[in-house]
Amino acid sequence: MTKDAITAVGRRKSAIARVTLVHGKGEIICGWPLANPVLDKDKIISTLDLVGLKGKYDLKINLIGGGYQSRVDAIRLGVARALVKLDESNKTTLRKAGLLTRDPREKERKKPGLRRARRAPQWAKR
Repeated sequence: MTKDAITAVGRRKSAIARVTLVHGKGEIICGWPLANPVLDKDKIISTLDLVGLKGKYDLKINLIGGGYQSRVDAIRLGVARALVKLDESNKTTLRKAGLLTRDPREKERKKPGLRRARRAPQWAKR
């Protein structure tokens, strides 16, 4: 990586996205398929557009785990954190848009004797 590259990590559920911001033309370099390429790229780029840097930085993304939607959310958080590292004045704009808050909701573990985390077997009177 070059000196002008800025890296940040975004997480959502079990998805982990390592995002690297590099000066460029606005390309997204990622080795995973998008569920809806147009909408997902728009969601990711909207974070850059919010601070006026759309088309000025390339995004290099390394993903581990998660589903389609949680991966997109993890990328958005990673991009937002990288933009704060780039310029601290971006923090207020991104905070107001709710892009710097990590969504803490994760899948609850299955408990013994239950079908799922909280779903009990059907009760029979007789």
